[in-house]
Amino acid sequence: MKKYLVLGILFVLPILAYMFFASGVNNFGKLSVMHEGVTAPASGAVQFDGKITILGFPGRDIDQKMTNALNLNQKIYKRFNGFDDLQFVMLIPPGTEDKVADLKLELEKLTDIGNWNFVTLPEDEITTVFNSLGTIHSLNADLGTDLVFIVDKESRLRGREQDDNDLPLYGYDATSVAVINNKMVDDVKVILAEYRLSLKKNNNATGGRDAILKKK
Repeated sequence: MKKYLVLGILFVLPILAYMFFASGVNNFGKLSVMHEGVTAPASGAVQFDGKITILGFPGRDIDQKMTNALNLNQKIYKRFNGFDDLQFVMLIPPGTEDKVADLKLELEKLTDIGNWNFVTLPEDEITTVFNSLGTIHSLNADLGTDLVFIVDKESRLRGREQDDNDLPLYGYDATSVAVINNKMVDDVKVILAEYRLSLKKNNNATGGRDAILKKK
C-alpha cells in the first residue's frame, strides 16, 4: 500500500506543480488594459506612442512630492532606466521650474537623471492628459497627485482590474514604498516582458520566413 502511495505522490505532484506554474505564467503574462486613448500633450512636448511611459503629475507643490520622486528613483528608475523603450515623464505646471531644479539636484546626488523628463505644460493641457487616463481619480487644486501611471506603447493605461478589496488599480501611490516595491516593480516587469516576448516572437517569425526564402 505504501509503495502505491509513494508512486502516486511521485506521479501526481509533478503534474500539480506544472499546473500551478503554468497558471502563474498565464496570470503574469499581461498587465490589464484599463483605458485606451491616453492623450499626449497637444503642444507635442512629449509623445506616448512607441514608448512605455511612467507618467506622473507632481503639481505646483514640488517640495511635498520630494519623497515621491525619491521613492520612484530608488525602486523604479534605478532598476529599469537601462531599457531604451522606457521613459519617465513628469508633467508640471508653469512657475515650478525653480523647485524642479532643486529636486533634480537632490536626484543627481543619487543617480544619473538623464531619463527623468520634467515637462512644463499649460494647466489645461495637464488636466486634459490626466482626464484622458480615464481613472476614478482626480488632480488636486495644485494640479498634482501622489499616483503615478503606466502608459504603454499604444497609449493605453495599464494596471490591475482587481487589487486590494477587489478594486481596480489605475495608478500607484508613490508615497508608499510598499506599493511601489510590491506592486509597481512587478507590473513594470510584466509590461517590459510582454513587449520583449512579442518582439522575440516577431523576430523568430521573420527569421523563419527569411530561412524559407533562402532555401528556395
